[in-house]
Amino acid sequence: MAKSFQDLSSKRQFHWTAKVSNEEEVTSKDSSPNRNEEGKTENIKVHSFKNPEVSNTKSSTLNTIHENKAEDKQESSSATRRKLQTIAVARLKSVLTAFGRNRSNFQQGLGTRVVGTLFGHRRGHVHFAFQKDSTSQPAFLVELATPISGLVREMASGLVRIALECDKEEEKKVSRLIDEPVWRTYCNGKKCGFATRREIGAKEVQILKAVEPISMGAGVLPGNGEEESADSGEIMYMRAKFERVIGSRDSEAFYMMNPDSNGAPELSIYLLRV
Repeated sequence: MAKSFQDLSSKRQFHWTAKVSNEEEVTSKDSSPNRNEEGKTENIKVHSFKNPEVSNTKSSTLNTIHENKAEDKQESSSATRRKLQTIAVARLKSVLTAFGRNRSNFQQGLGTRVVGTLFGHRRGHVHFAFQKDSTSQPAFLVELATPISGLVREMASGLVRIALECDKEEEKKVSRLIDEPVWRTYCNGKKCGFATRREIGAKEVQILKAVEPISMGAGVLPGNGEEESADSGEIMYMRAKFERVIGSRDSEAFYMMNPDSNGAPELSIYLLRV
């Protein structure tokens, strides 16, 4: 019985081995290269067929795409550059235009240092004229209701402060404060009637021409020889340099520059829009 078990196991072992060997042969046959009848190995080569026309078309398409992208980028950058240049030119033009306007207004108007002339007939009213320089036309000429003799007395007693006030109205389109037509007048705190802005006339031109060589001083100009009246006779004047200080759009001040007053101006004129 033991012998029969060994034989059976050996047979089983033999058959398993044979089966495995057979499977290996089959596998090796399947995986081995094909042989012809004469036993020679046929080398099977796999060739990749490429169409040159298709390859050229693809490459040309890719090149075209890249060129189009480069052209788009170049066009967008040039458009952005042109836009920035246009904006810069427009801003420069606006700045130059504003500068030209401000410069023209400054030339026609007043600066920070002006020439002020106070004049009037002995029996007439006080006139104030402010010029950019001694040869230019007055940018601001106003006539006060105060007699010049009364102002002379005030100035003889000490410092004089004259305030000119006007009403601030929203309907008005007056850009400069010195263009206001009517003012309320205060001299050292006391109300002195009204002041009126005047246009330069032949008489005013003659007076200013007579005192043109004078930089600072006071005196009397001879009359025209006619019977003395409010608008004739001798003309009293005082001429000096003033410092113009602009506080805001609605406030300006003119301080007379007098080296003999220890730094304190003898005459100050204030323009206020309230």
